[in-house]
Amino acid sequence: MNRNKLTIYFPLIFSLVLIIGILIGVQLKGVNRNFFRIFNTRQEKFQEVLNYVERNYVDTVNEALLKEKAISGMLQSLDPHSVYITASEFHEVTDPLLGSFEGIGVQFRLDNDSITVIIPVPGGPSEKVGIKAGDRIVKVDGVNMTGKKLANNDVMRKLKGPRGTKVRVSIYRRGFPGLTDYTITRDFIPTYSLDISYMPVAGIGYIKLNNFSATTHEEISKALKALNANGLKKLILDLRDNGGGYLQAAIDVADEFLPEKKLIVYTRGLHHPKEIFNATSGGLFETGDLVILIDEFSASASEIVAGAIQDNDRGTIIGRRSFGKGLVQEQLNFRDGSAVRLTVARYYTPTGRCIQRPYKNGSEEYNLEYYHRFQNGELETPDSIHFADSLKYKTPKGKIVYGGGGIMPDVYIPVEKDSSLVFYNTFANKGLIYQFAFDYTDKNRKDLNRNKSFTEFDHNFQVTPSLYNDLLKYGEQHGVKRTGKNPEASDEKIKVLLKAYIGRNILDNEGFYPFLNSIDPAFIKAMYFLKK
Repeated sequence: MNRNKLTIYFPLIFSLVLIIGILIGVQLKGVNRNFFRIFNTRQEKFQEVLNYVERNYVDTVNEALLKEKAISGMLQSLDPHSVYITASEFHEVTDPLLGSFEGIGVQFRLDNDSITVIIPVPGGPSEKVGIKAGDRIVKVDGVNMTGKKLANNDVMRKLKGPRGTKVRVSIYRRGFPGLTDYTITRDFIPTYSLDISYMPVAGIGYIKLNNFSATTHEEISKALKALNANGLKKLILDLRDNGGGYLQAAIDVADEFLPEKKLIVYTRGLHHPKEIFNATSGGLFETGDLVILIDEFSASASEIVAGAIQDNDRGTIIGRRSFGKGLVQEQLNFRDGSAVRLTVARYYTPTGRCIQRPYKNGSEEYNLEYYHRFQNGELETPDSIHFADSLKYKTPKGKIVYGGGGIMPDVYIPVEKDSSLVFYNTFANKGLIYQFAFDYTDKNRKDLNRNKSFTEFDHNFQVTPSLYNDLLKYGEQHGVKRTGKNPEASDEKIKVLLKAYIGRNILDNEGFYPFLNSIDPAFIKAMYFLKK
């Protein structure tokens, strides 16, 4: 009976459901149409404006360029570190972090509208064919490269290229008539984030990193092993002028100094859940005295390492307040060779502080931070630095640290503003000592190249009174006279810097940093601190 009723009424029920479904479908279809109209309006507005510009603008426009500028502007409105990288900029921006690039393997400088080789990369393609320090690259693939207003990027584009491709360079070498042609096969050229590792005195090591790249951990591990083998007890890790790099590289470096399970950093974003990074076992320098040098140009990955060391009471931070970048970016690559770096998370030091400084007033104001620090006197004294109590944190041993604006060092080192060093600062800042050193090296390269190590160079080469007088005359020719209240105070520093630049021209960083550090206030303070 019930079954028959169900059978009788089922067609009616089905028809009713079908009619309701059609009515609902019509209604939903109308809603969807309105939704897609709104959606398309938003999508099409950009294209409509672009079309309007192309049809009506007073001059011809480049559509592709307009689109790229629109993308760049959109990202700039988010935060100062979300950026669009054009295809032409891609390798220049990303190569330093990859640990290698493809090219001919020379360090060069533009000198009087010519390309001068400072030093060929050891074992690189240029050295293999016989290119030497001091050579002038006059032509590249038959194109004259002298007498032009060249820019570094223009030269890089000429000399870089895919591995296996060839480039013909015409070289002028002092003492040899005419030009000599070399055909160089491009190859992978290693780039190093570790500038130097050495022991200034027995038991104390020094390592300087210029960025955090794909090869940084491997480089610093190798350096620490060598220092340990030579009796390393205390270490200075120099992160000044280090603008950062890969998050993972920073984690790996910090891991070498922290005991197992110590928190290094954690990240969190709206669309990225909290991710925690702890130290593992087997760090190469987990117990010895540690000093980290930072300044206002130490950023991002540098601040992760400094923050991890400071928050875990593992070492002492010496220098000036760091940059203040606590944002993490991910990179999206496009087929045309361009890319977008988008901020996806913030990172937090072990005590829970985010050291990202405010950027609500826009990128332009954000990028003037150094100027503001100079204006308010922070670079000369820490007294002008004020942190809100809400940004106060405590380390396990009770030390007060602050978030919201970089890593504040434990020991502050002001920028030198000694009136007795006016002559030195003027001479050095104009680049005249560097230029004189390069010219001197170029003229005396044969004799200087007999020094095969820092020890030999330090012993065999001295800045004689005659050479120093030549430098002073060179300075006067370029508008810098030996004047001031006490120019004698500058003389020794100028002589050391001159020797350092000449040393770099023949021995690269090995012949440079040991001299430079001997007159560097932050390095001297770190050495005093560790010895005491």
